[in-house]
Amino acid sequence: MSANRPRGMWLAVGAAAALVLGIATAVLLAATGAFRGSAPAAWQGRSAQCNAPVLKGHAVDVTVGDMGPGMMGRPKGRNPTGGTDWQGMGMLRLHATPSTVPAGVVSLRVFNAGALTHEVVVLSLPPGQAPGERPTGSNGRINEAGSLGEASRSCGAGAGKGVMPGAMAWTTVTLQPGRYELVCNLPGHYAAGMYSELDVIR
Repeated sequence: MSANRPRGMWLAVGAAAALVLGIATAVLLAATGAFRGSAPAAWQGRSAQCNAPVLKGHAVDVTVGDMGPGMMGRPKGRNPTGGTDWQGMGMLRLHATPSTVPAGVVSLRVFNAGALTHEVVVLSLPPGQAPGERPTGSNGRINEAGSLGEASRSCGAGAGKGVMPGAMAWTTVTLQPGRYELVCNLPGHYAAGMYSELDVIR
């Protein structure tokens, strides 16, 4: 029995360590605001890796987040619209604050509070269509033809290879009154919930 005691002790220590790690992760995610309804107040347009410059127009802070690499999905079959349904991806979020801005020059400041690379693409939202209703192709992406702007360059403006975890990206666009959809169009991310409506008023 004494030979089993060290083994049991190590199992108990391992379980305690896992519990502490789980609690610490939950606290970190809560602190970043990745899963709350609003952007984290603490970052205020900056991240540990880079700061957004002073941008023109009305500022919209966009927070993107996820639960880490385990959330990466895989195709599970065709859907009725001819696209591909993705599975294994929940807990991916894209949130914009404010969600309504006046028409004219609008600057998006994107902060990646997650563990995966993300991006934000600005698309017009057709009448009668709700955010999240665009069909996805077999590559897990939506058609982004007609994009009005993109923030996908870590610590920079415009299009790039994606916003790395902990980094910011930004873009400035001119928007007419109407409804727009902000999306992450990396494979499977849109289908997993990475979209948000932005309303532009007169």
